[in-house]
Amino acid sequence: MNADMIVASIIASLPEIIVISCACLLLLVSLIPARGRMVLFSGISLAVVAAAAIATYVLAGPVRPAYGGMFVVDGFAVFFKAVVLMVTALVILISPKYLEEENIERGEYFVLLLFALAGMMIMTSAIDLVSIYLGLELMALSVYVLTGFVRHDSRSNEAALKYVILGALSSAIFLYGVSLVYGLAGTTQLSELAITLNRDGPLDPLLILATVFMVTGLVFKVGAVPLHMWVPDVYEGAPTTITAFISVGPKAAAFAIILRIFPDALIGVADIWGPVIAVIAVLTLTLGSFVALVQTNIKRMLAYSSIAHVGFALLGLVAGGHDGIASVMLYFLIYAFMNLGIFGAIVMMRKGDFSGENIEDYAGLAKSHPGLALLTLIFLFSLAGIPPTAGFFAKFYILTALVAQGYVVLAVIAVLLSAVAAYFYLRIVMLMYMKEQARSFDLALTPSLRVALAVAGLGTVGIGLLPAWFLDMARGAVFPGIG
Repeated sequence: MNADMIVASIIASLPEIIVISCACLLLLVSLIPARGRMVLFSGISLAVVAAAAIATYVLAGPVRPAYGGMFVVDGFAVFFKAVVLMVTALVILISPKYLEEENIERGEYFVLLLFALAGMMIMTSAIDLVSIYLGLELMALSVYVLTGFVRHDSRSNEAALKYVILGALSSAIFLYGVSLVYGLAGTTQLSELAITLNRDGPLDPLLILATVFMVTGLVFKVGAVPLHMWVPDVYEGAPTTITAFISVGPKAAAFAIILRIFPDALIGVADIWGPVIAVIAVLTLTLGSFVALVQTNIKRMLAYSSIAHVGFALLGLVAGGHDGIASVMLYFLIYAFMNLGIFGAIVMMRKGDFSGENIEDYAGLAKSHPGLALLTLIFLFSLAGIPPTAGFFAKFYILTALVAQGYVVLAVIAVLLSAVAAYFYLRIVMLMYMKEQARSFDLALTPSLRVALAVAGLGTVGIGLLPAWFLDMARGAVFPGIG
């Protein structure tokens, strides 16, 4: 590359450079002993996220290819970067008090969050299978460590060990699929794959095998059936703030990869991956909805809830086309607000010896804290897809895309399973409003946690009031080449 191309590449990746360089500096700062370091580190981390968000906004507009066609800044990347930046900011806000309660006040926590953020941002802009893999691993390695951050808790250690072993296996499977694609096409750039692989004639058996390997690797990353087994254990064992992060951020970034690869680069083999994804989506939605019904631990319940939501989002990929892709993008924007909101409510319950992880612990919350109970109710209604919350429109637009493409049976199945899923959300609402208070609530409500809950609540309600505006924004961000 000449000097102009190098400068252009640096400018295009400025948000990622800001996050990575500041994370390295924060790691050095964390070595300096000082009182109130968690507040300081969280403040610095928020400033870094804000700086990256400003840089992302400034770069929005014209498409900016970089690094020889391995990286791009386009509307699609900016949209998903906005989602993961917002997710990281909210997790930082809910973390300081929780770290104190768990006795894990270490600066490396925020450093790893920033490295995971950098990995996710690279994933959203990557348009080459190699750069996709690099972003994926930077994110995954950071999350593995964060999962086991409560070193004195055996559940956290077990969750991290399971996650890293299964995650390494899925990464190897995905990488093997990438190597097969490279052997067949002689390139790893998605734009060239779309031209090279999407030709008339019989399908190469190796291409079918490569597609299956890539689907397998990415299905694990989003926690879909049959590679979902890590999700409930990781959700339960990880620190609650990291569970909140894992539930949205890495999955949104993984879906950004999926939406770049399959509907565009591998559209020529849609007859192979399309039916497979449809079956996976239905099984994922079914298992998540029914198994969540019998959970007593709220983090495990939300684990199966997230599995069900992944299944619903995969239906948008099955629908395909411009509207299908846009509906998935909007789904993750909405899911970020409502899911982080409900996890924020769990974090505020953690104080002293009380964890607030048992569903029965929420009995009578409305009697002593009506405002917080109302906010929790909004998040639960949105997760259940009850109108007029944002969650209803997230599901509605995916169903609309399915029906428009003729997948009426899939849409009917999704509606029926959504009705099943609504039960385990409404069970918590019933406990909060209709059961007597079993204990006094001493909530860990800090100013930063209040801000996070307010932002999540405003996002959940705001998108519910103006869904069409946000859908148009997502449609405008869909990358070219999608019909």
